[in-house]
Amino acid sequence: MNRKMFYLFAIMIMALIISFTGCKKSGDNPVEKTPPAMESLNLTGEAKDFSATVTFSVGVFRNNDAKGNLDNSSFNLSVEGPGDVSVDSYEVTHTAGEKTAKIAITLNKLATDGDKINVRPAGGSSIYNAQGVAMSADETVVAALKGGQIITIKDDGNGTGTTTWTANNTYLLDGFVFVNDGQTLTIEAGTLIKGKPGQGKEASALIVARGGKIMAEGNAENPIIFTAEADDLNGSVPDLDNGLWGGVIILGSSRLNTDPSVQQIEGIPTTEPRGEYGGNDDNDNSGVLKYVSIRHGGTDIGEGNEINGLTLGAVGSRTVIEYIEIFSNKDDGIEFFGGTARLKHIVVAFCADDSYDYDQGYRGYGQYWLAVQGYGRGDRLGEHDGGTDPETGKPFAIPDIYNATYMGRGSGTGKQVLIFRDNAGGHYANSIMVNQDRGAYIELLTGECSYTRFQKGDLTLENNIFWAIGDDPVFAISAADDVPADSVSVAAQIVAGYFATAGNVIRDPGIGIDETGSYFNPIPSNSVGGTMSSVPDAWFETTNYKGAFDPSSTNNDNWAYGWTLFSKYMRQ
Repeated sequence: MNRKMFYLFAIMIMALIISFTGCKKSGDNPVEKTPPAMESLNLTGEAKDFSATVTFSVGVFRNNDAKGNLDNSSFNLSVEGPGDVSVDSYEVTHTAGEKTAKIAITLNKLATDGDKINVRPAGGSSIYNAQGVAMSADETVVAALKGGQIITIKDDGNGTGTTTWTANNTYLLDGFVFVNDGQTLTIEAGTLIKGKPGQGKEASALIVARGGKIMAEGNAENPIIFTAEADDLNGSVPDLDNGLWGGVIILGSSRLNTDPSVQQIEGIPTTEPRGEYGGNDDNDNSGVLKYVSIRHGGTDIGEGNEINGLTLGAVGSRTVIEYIEIFSNKDDGIEFFGGTARLKHIVVAFCADDSYDYDQGYRGYGQYWLAVQGYGRGDRLGEHDGGTDPETGKPFAIPDIYNATYMGRGSGTGKQVLIFRDNAGGHYANSIMVNQDRGAYIELLTGECSYTRFQKGDLTLENNIFWAIGDDPVFAISAADDVPADSVSVAAQIVAGYFATAGNVIRDPGIGIDETGSYFNPIPSNSVGGTMSSVPDAWFETTNYKGAFDPSSTNNDNWAYGWTLFSKYMRQ
């Protein structure tokens, strides 16, 4: 072989060696065998709601065949830290092959400083790269949650100021805290406000003075909760404990029927001018109270006088009060001192005194009011007084209340469904009232009185359903001792006869009340339709059913479900 041929042969051999050396299986590439990793966790949000972005080292998939979006089953989430917080729910958003995944996270309660969230794969076969290599189950990314603080609010006379209370903090009322004239207190959805314990001058309450405004607008997912200092919302305070703090008081400039026309709200010293209520503006606006739960209040503020869960003194008609719960208060649930406040979707449950109490010329509107008594507590479902000084003062107390559901304590208690006295009127229609020892009573005096209001059409009870009421007749007279017997007899016959002529019926609405006290379900299972009274104003909604709840709703989709503490008792 000549030298030229030798060199040519050598070059061919070398090319073959290089070719074989360069041929390796794709699975032999060490880069492709590297499992995917989680590189970072970016977290935004506060309070209970957060948005997390997980970034991976490569594009990832749910399955080992390079297909599938990551979903909730791809991850495990947990919280560690001092706040005893857990993940309530989360929702993963991801597109197959992308390097990032979004996770919307909701906690069971407010995070605190020091809490951290951990994100891990659900296991060793839940996240893959394009070559089908699984992420290690030990991969973890961690981020700090934006925690809140406990902020103590103590009033030095300057009120709260115009400010916002945010959902990432807890606010602790230390004594009477006022929103002064000209100030606006805004409270974010999901905010927790607690009241310190104490009686008399040491009682804690939030008071919106005349000319002040509260803008407290929660929602069904994030209600605003007022409760006792000891309540961690997780069982530290038994549901039925009451009198642990004060309550919420709103004072406006609407008209009263008293002399003088401006009064001092009960429990606030007369030396405190911010406790005044009353005026000439029936359209007064004290702000918004929406999706608010007020729990465990009613502490004694002096001489056996407890604070109501919600006190409305001369509150005007432009104030928005909707979706309110008063739960386990030591005094009344809600008391109206005059005014024209309009309330819709209200729950008053397990309060120690009256559920709804009005006087001093209250002339507002109400729709979808629920009152529930139980556990051996509660006086009248509705205590309705007209005037105090004088009883015959004008304007008369003539509110319109439609679609109420009142559930009483049962037989043998001596308690009434309703009482109208001190020249009070009022209109109840399209409502359901059940399970009370005594019925609806109208006071009869020798002079002008609630029976007078009935005679003049200022007091009506029309197209309502009654059931399991011990009294027969359901409508009765409560007469003073000095009223002649024949006058009492005539009035009693007229009132008793009015029951049927006004479209009222005795019929089982199918409302569930367990004798053992394990549930109080206000949703009717029987027909609650029939003749309906027309609503008097466009503020009201027209319904084809009586009572506070649509019978076609369920325990899980009615307007009180979820955001109220009472909803845990609404089961069958």
